[in-house]
Amino acid sequence: MTEHTTPSDRGERRLALYTLIARLLDQAFVVPGTRWRFGLDAIIGLVPGLGDAIGALFGIYGVWVARQLGVPPSVQTRMLLNLAVDALVGVVPIAGDLFDAAFKAHVRNRELIERWRANPRAVKRGSRALVLAVALLLFAVVAGTLWLAVELLQLLFRALGG
Repeated sequence: MTEHTTPSDRGERRLALYTLIARLLDQAFVVPGTRWRFGLDAIIGLVPGLGDAIGALFGIYGVWVARQLGVPPSVQTRMLLNLAVDALVGVVPIAGDLFDAAFKAHVRNRELIERWRANPRAVKRGSRALVLAVALLLFAVVAGTLWLAVELLQLLFRALGG
């Protein structure tokens, strides 16, 4: 007998996976003697360009999950804005990584989904055009980050006589 899954089941599984990803990226470790947590996103962010791009890709997965669950564009827009702030500040060496450890964009986005699920009518629906504009902005930020990383690596290579 084959097991059929409904779109709702798939959405719940994707949300569970995103919950795990968000925790790993933003809350995987606790600083001993404190309640302060940070995750892999702050660590991989130390790799110029690439680390921030990887974090942004996981973040885009979260927005995709939200879309699959029927989360309204206004919430998706806020999720994308969280990712854009995370990516923009993350470009700044060291300080950006410290900000990333404190800001926790992935956990924030997961909480946005939960708040919407708990009370969908309380969330104001925004325009799809705004969601697209913010998505394009995030893409531009990620592309710019990657471009900057490549340029810096080429500059370093030339400076070292390569």
